[in-house]
Amino acid sequence: MIVLGLDTATSATVAGVLDGAGAVTEVRDDPGAGARPAHAQRLLEAAETALERAGVPWEAVERLAVGLGPGSFTGLRIGIATARALAQARGLPVVGVSSLEALARGAGEADVVLAVLDARRGEAFAAGWQAGALVLAPAALAPDALAERVRALPAAPLAVGDGAVRFREPLEAAGALVPADDDGVHRLHAEHVCRLGAGGTPTHRDALLPDYLREPDAVPRQR
Repeated sequence: MIVLGLDTATSATVAGVLDGAGAVTEVRDDPGAGARPAHAQRLLEAAETALERAGVPWEAVERLAVGLGPGSFTGLRIGIATARALAQARGLPVVGVSSLEALARGAGEADVVLAVLDARRGEAFAAGWQAGALVLAPAALAPDALAERVRALPAAPLAVGDGAVRFREPLEAAGALVPADDDGVHRLHAEHVCRLGAGGTPTHRDALLPDYLREPDAVPRQR
């Protein structure tokens, strides 16, 4: 199955193509320190470039996959709106996938993997898997609560993601292993968005909803 995968849950803009031979071509934009994400400017361009590099025409794409988060509110809206528009324009089925699970899939053969994304406001979005089974449901957690959940896991986890880097101290104090800050395991890759999408169940494009896990930073003023 040929799948085009997109994710904008993190500051990175990620697109990739899973081709008929099982190989994945990824194109990404990772903003530098202090730079703002460029999802709106880069996502479609990244998708087109990934298809071109993979030698896959739009007509050969059989399915779309998109990360539903949790993550940046603006980023998720851009990614999901783009996937909806492409599904409608191209008549393609679309699968929503967990961005945390896609991140965890990149951790290799670790027994327990904890995917952690920086949720801002002093919190982390986190979820854990052991041998593919969910052992910590996705949640928005403060550092102390995150450490408590880590101690309750069935084994010491490998913690990955920008949230693992940010909250290294409480995670390591709770027994988690956090790779070096510059280790590529902390980046969410299109390969895992594509593969989760290939194995998932398509949904109607209008049923794709962001998994925010908490209320937005900006709320309407009470009258």
